[in-house]
Amino acid sequence: MSKESILDYKLMELSRSKFRSSFHLRKYMVEYIHDKGMKTILQHAYDFINERLKPAYIENDGKQTPMRGHPVFIAQHATGCCCRGCLEKWHKIPKGGELTQNEVNYIVALIMEWIKREMKDCDDTNEKNSNTSND
Repeated sequence: MSKESILDYKLMELSRSKFRSSFHLRKYMVEYIHDKGMKTILQHAYDFINERLKPAYIENDGKQTPMRGHPVFIAQHATGCCCRGCLEKWHKIPKGGELTQNEVNYIVALIMEWIKREMKDCDDTNEKNSNTSND
């Protein structure tokens, strides 16, 4: 299975969860991404995952990812990558060991794919709205 197929399958699986599918980027987050650029958001994703999820033991596991603020935080909740408990449940990455670089890369790739799709949905919606307002 290709990396893209794995991400597609996982995002489809997550979309069936009422809770996970309730997360969406807010307008200010979309503007932030446009302003900073995807390369910066990618770096933020790596920074957050390495700092908040990679360690084997996390004192506040289950509470380390805010529910608002940064687009990566929203993507973490939407993709089940917000805490080690959710990583174990959704991605079969067990608690108790430091994340490998491959696991970090997978998590970041999933987060960035979710953000990319959200951005496309926002852009499509904005384009549709601008086309209908000119009628």
